[in-house]
Amino acid sequence: MKRPSLLIIADGETDADMRFALGLQVTGRTVFLKTGSRSIALLPDSDLARAREESQVGRVDSISKYLRRAERTGTADPGPAQVAFLLCKEYRVRKINVPHLFPAGFVKQLRRLGIRVKVREGHFFKERESKTPIEIRRIVAAISMAEVGLSEGIHALRRSKIGPARQLILHGTALTCEKLRTIYTGVMQAGGIPLHTVVKTGPQSCDPQGPGTGPLLAQSPILIDIRSRSARTGYHGRLARTVTRGNASEALRQHYETVRRSQEIAVSELRPGNSARGLHETLRWFFLTEGFRTRTSGPRPTGFLHETGSGIGLEPAETPSLHGTSKDLLQPGHVVTVHPGLYYPEIGGVRLGDVVRVTETAAETLTQFEKVLEI
Repeated sequence: MKRPSLLIIADGETDADMRFALGLQVTGRTVFLKTGSRSIALLPDSDLARAREESQVGRVDSISKYLRRAERTGTADPGPAQVAFLLCKEYRVRKINVPHLFPAGFVKQLRRLGIRVKVREGHFFKERESKTPIEIRRIVAAISMAEVGLSEGIHALRRSKIGPARQLILHGTALTCEKLRTIYTGVMQAGGIPLHTVVKTGPQSCDPQGPGTGPLLAQSPILIDIRSRSARTGYHGRLARTVTRGNASEALRQHYETVRRSQEIAVSELRPGNSARGLHETLRWFFLTEGFRTRTSGPRPTGFLHETGSGIGLEPAETPSLHGTSKDLLQPGHVVTVHPGLYYPEIGGVRLGDVVRVTETAAETLTQFEKVLEI
C-alpha cells in the first residue's frame, strides 16, 4: 500500500515534528514534504549550508527561491501555502497528510489551490515514540545540562549558613527561591535552555505546579525540578530532587524514603508490553498501602497528585503518558520521565525525578545525579 505524502509548514526551531523530519534544529518558517522515498525541505537561506551538511533530508533548497517563483506566477504577496503548492506540483502530489496542529488558514489555501488535505490525528510520526541510539545520546546530553544546573544549586545550599528563624543565608543575604533559581545560568553555560525551573520550600512545595517564592528555610524540604532543552539539538532533559539544609524531620524522612521506593518500583515496571496506566496504578496502590492517602476534595489536595511521568524527547512531554487513564503500552526505545511525589502541607512536598529508557528486557536509568535528602 502506497504511503501518503506528508507536509509540514512550521517554525523549524519550535515545532517538534519539523525538528524530527529534518534531523536538526533550524530557525524560521520551513516547508517539508515527504512523498514516497523522497524528502524535500525548503529553508531560510541562513540555514541552507548547515542543513545541506547535517540534515537527514534528501533535498534541501531555498524557500525564498520558491517565493520568487510564486511571484512570477502572478501571486501577490505569496506565503508558505503557495510555496507548498509549488513543491507539491513539482513532485506531482495532489493529496497530502498534515499534522493535527497544522494552521487552518494554510489548509484552506491549499484546498483552494486544488490540493486534497487530510489532517492526521494523533502522532504525525509514529516512529518518534521509540528513540534511536542517536536520540538517546541527545537526551542524555540534555539531562547532563540539567545536572550541571542542579549541581550549582546544591553547592549554593551547602555553602549557605543557617540564620535566625532557620532562614538560609548566603554571602550575607537571605537565600530565596528566586535567587536559587538562577541555577538556570549553569544550564545555559552547559549549552541548554532552561524551561520552568522550580525551586520551592515548605508548604509551597506541595503545589505541584508553582515555581516557588520567598526565603529558603533549613530543616524544611526544598524541591528543585529542572527542565532543560539542548540549544543545539532541541532534545529535552529533566531532573527533580528534594533536599533539606540540615536535619530533616522523621516524618519528612519517611515521606522521602517512600517516594524513593516508589520510583524504584516504577523503574522495575518499565518493561515492554506493560501498561502505562497499570504502572501508575501500581504506584497509587503502593502509596495507599504505605498509609499515604490521596485526597482531591477540599481547598488543598494532598497525597500523590500528578502523573507518574511521561515520554521525553523533542518535547518535554510525549507519548507514552504514565497516568491513570493512559492507553499506552510500553515498548523498547521509549524514554520516559519517572517523577512520583507526595504532598502534605504539614510536612512539605517530596518529588524525585529521573529519565529512564525502556530496553528489550527491562529499563536503564539515564540520569546520573545522586539522591541525598540532607545536605
